[in-house]
Amino acid sequence: MTDLAKDHTGLTDTFASRRYFRKFETISLHLLRVAANMEAEGAIGRDEVKTISRYLSGLLYTFRALSMKYLLVGRDTGRFFGSLAMDKRDSGFPVATELMTMANDAQQAARHLEGMPSEAALKDEMVQTIIGDREIPTKLQFALSQRLYYEELVKGNLFWARNDPECHWMGNAGERRQFLLHWAVYDSQVNLPVIYLMRLEDSGREALPKDQRRWPECQAHLMAQSLGALKLVTIAKGFDADFDDLHPKHLRRIHVGPMYSSAFTEQTGPLRQVLEDAAAPEGQDWALAWTMEELESERVTEERSGWFGTVDREVFALDPFGGRGAETGATHTHRAIILPQRPFQVLAERNPPGFSDVRKFVVSEAGQVLRY
Repeated sequence: MTDLAKDHTGLTDTFASRRYFRKFETISLHLLRVAANMEAEGAIGRDEVKTISRYLSGLLYTFRALSMKYLLVGRDTGRFFGSLAMDKRDSGFPVATELMTMANDAQQAARHLEGMPSEAALKDEMVQTIIGDREIPTKLQFALSQRLYYEELVKGNLFWARNDPECHWMGNAGERRQFLLHWAVYDSQVNLPVIYLMRLEDSGREALPKDQRRWPECQAHLMAQSLGALKLVTIAKGFDADFDDLHPKHLRRIHVGPMYSSAFTEQTGPLRQVLEDAAAPEGQDWALAWTMEELESERVTEERSGWFGTVDREVFALDPFGGRGAETGATHTHRAIILPQRPFQVLAERNPPGFSDVRKFVVSEAGQVLRY
């Protein structure tokens, strides 16, 4: 057993906490641009990019909400409210319990807002405290930060610890309906957001999202199998075996992270040294890994079902190069890294082993994205 507390740290300093959230807001905006670049080069289809961008936007809103919650961390607010717990070793992201707590807060956000003064009233009271009492209105600032936090939660569209499957019709293939299923989780083992997309064909009598029997079972099955430790081929084969009239043709899994930062994380490996040598200014001392796994159906076989029936079963193609298919459980695995210009220059100069087949997306403060 490992002591997870040793890998987690609380951001108890006000300025460090705000730098951390600014960094992730910047990274989230760059991720949306990188997704658009992937669509432009044909790596991801337009429908999938829209879905991925929605989850990435959700991450942006989640970090924005947490930044409000912990805006006054390290200040004497009159009550102890803790500090953001982040995974300093495995991911650089907040620990999963932060998102679980946020989901619970969201259920009660409207009730909290009803019992709080309005934003305008709090600001007026702050001005009176500053001018009349000549004091810093820390407690009022804290009250306003919590109001803004709950307002962000009420707006919705955040990335939660569990983002249940949704189903979108994509057309017909002969007599079969085609659907795009997508869902996402915040992997509590490594504290990273993971996005899933599955294209399938439906040969059932009723369309999958309208089927009151199959659709809830399908959602529960997919969420139960959304574990980073499971190979894609294991997930797809289990789904194919459990649903005779649902035929998964393509499964994609995207791991967003880890995030490396010389200021906040303690990961080991070449990127750690690259960031230290780059000595980049604040806001540019980071790198984000992005891993995309794909599993494709290669052909279909028939299998007996009952006394006289048969069902289609998918045979999935595994990576044929170097015998890695059985190891990865995927048809293709694409690794990428997103980083600012100065760390990229150091990475290019050092050229550490293992990075030759990693796509590099270099981002600028102006929003440009270059691919290498």
